[in-house]
Formats: sequence, C-alpha cells, structure tokens
Amino acid sequence: MSDIEKRKDEHLDVVLRGEALATGSISGLDDIRLSHCALPELNIENIDLSRSLFGKKLEAPILISSMTGGPQRSIALNKHIAEACATLGLAFGVGSQRIALEGKSTAGLDRELRRIAPNAVIFANFGAAQLQHWKGPDMALRAVEMIDADALIIHLNPLQEAVQAGGDTDWTGLLKKIATVCRVSPFPVICKEVGAGVSGAIARQLVDAGVAAIDVAGLGGTSWVAVEAARSTDPKQRAIAAPFRDWGIPTAQAIAEARYACPDAVIIASGGVRNGLDCARSVRLGADIAGLAAGVLSTAVESTEALVAQLEIIIAQLRIACFCTGSGNLAQLRAAPLVNPPAYLR
Repeated sequence: MSDIEKRKDEHLDVVLRGEALATGSISGLDDIRLSHCALPELNIENIDLSRSLFGKKLEAPILISSMTGGPQRSIALNKHIAEACATLGLAFGVGSQRIALEGKSTAGLDRELRRIAPNAVIFANFGAAQLQHWKGPDMALRAVEMIDADALIIHLNPLQEAVQAGGDTDWTGLLKKIATVCRVSPFPVICKEVGAGVSGAIARQLVDAGVAAIDVAGLGGTSWVAVEAARSTDPKQRAIAAPFRDWGIPTAQAIAEARYACPDAVIIASGGVRNGLDCARSVRLGADIAGLAAGVLSTAVESTEALVAQLEIIIAQLRIACFCTGSGNLAQLRAAPLVNPPAYLR
C-alpha cells in the first residue's frame, strides 16, 4: 500500500473498533423532542417518506455518507452500499477518490457502482485541500465521470488536517477555488464537513459561491481528531490533538444555522445520526436528508443483506416518528411541534 492507502485503511480500523466517537451524546439531537400526537388520523402505511434530490427520487430521505478504507476493502464496502441503496431507493456518497484520481488505484471506484445501482443518487468525493495542487475543474469532472455520479462532494476537514502528521494545512484561497469548480461544473457541488460542523455564516459563503448543498456533518459522530490520535505513534502528536476531540458545532445546531442562513439550499444532516428518530429530528430542524456513516459501517462491511436489514429498521423508525407527530409527509414533519425547543430555535 501507498502511505495514503495505508492511512485510509487504518481510519477504517479505528472506526470499526469504536475508538472514533466524540465523547458523550453531544450532537444535540437528543435535545430535540418531537411533540407526541395521540390522534394522528393517519394510516402509517400511507405516509410518504419520498423526496426528490438532484432530479431523482429517493424513497426515504437517507444518505449513506462517505466512508472509505484501503483499496481492497473499499471494493467490497462500496459494492454492499450500492446494492443496499439500489434495493431501498436511497442515496450514497463514496469515500475520498484521491487515490484513484492520482492514479494509484481505482479502489473499486468505477462505473461498476452505477451498474449496480442504476437509479440511485450517487455522490463523488474529494478533499478541498487537494484543490491547492490540482486543476479543480478537471479533477471534479474526472471524479464524477469515474463513477457516473450525480453530484460531487468537496469535503472540508481543516481540523483533521491540522492534527494529522504531515496534513494539508494551507487553506488560503480555497473558497475561490471551490467557486471556480461550481461555476464550470455541469453537475451540483456539495460541501461537506467531516465532523466539526458548518456554521450558518460559512454555509452562506459556500452557497453564494455556487455550492448546491451543504452537509453540515457536525459534532457528535465520528471524531477525526480521535481517529488521527488513535493511529498516531507519536506521543507529541497525540498530545496536540487531545483537547480537540470534541471541537466543533453540534449537529443539531449546525442544521438549524445552515437552514436559517440558506433557506433555499439543500441541507444534509450528518454527525451522530444513529437511527430513524434522529433522521426525523434532523428533518424537523431543517434538513432535506440525513446521512449515516459510522453507525452502519459494521453492517456495510459485513454484507449487503445485513446493511439492508439495518436500513429497513431505520426507515421504519422514521415512519413511526412521522406517524406519532401526525405528519403524513416530510413537509409536515418539518413543521411538527416541539417540546421545550432549544434556545437557538426560538
């Protein structure tokens, strides 16, 4: 393996060992309490969980967020996710395509994914920091064409890069480079944090630059500081990273801020989304879809069937949350009453 391949393989191991979660329940999603409707006047089977995204229909507002690993593991992992999303009508985003784009390995990132999931919403993905070295529009087009994706994620991970030995820490001028990619690309561009959240102000800057969707990826799920600390053999590097394990904007607050700042943008909620109730809470806060990653990783690694079974449970939980708030569809869920809402919602 190359150094990058080895690092990404180690990332997957750390997450699977459960060493990467932010401490405690700090996503803020548990603070969102939907008001119970004792008389829903609905048939639960008729609740409409579908929504359109970039011209395609999703059967439920769920995204399997970007996950990665070493090349051989990525092949099986992406295949299982593609098959599950094709079966259930969900969206998925591949892990970073940097290795493939730099010609080191395809890592299973090719048009086979589209063959497996011909109607799925698929997101390509690379890191914003690479725009300092690449011709952004060219690489964006290659990333999308490589897997016949519907949109491109440019992920934002300044904290991870800052605590990683040899990380990419020159982020000057990246907003302008992202704007250039958006201006010339014939497909939607998404900007996604990786676990520290996107503030309302930054979300607005990105949307003004041409970004079509914001994945807030807030604090409360995988901590990439914890991941980098776990894989580091340098005590000094671990000590530098230690106080930043729980750095960031809690997911619930990030969703609300992004929706308020960008009323017309697509907002994706991720970062500590664990189940269908968290998906419902995310929609109520303003998200269009909710993304799950670490919470489904072990089943995604195991098999397509295991992942489908877990996702069916999550969809059933989301349906129950709609039923017990009297919400016949996602638009009604967005307006469902809350019990003692947090101050940032008042």
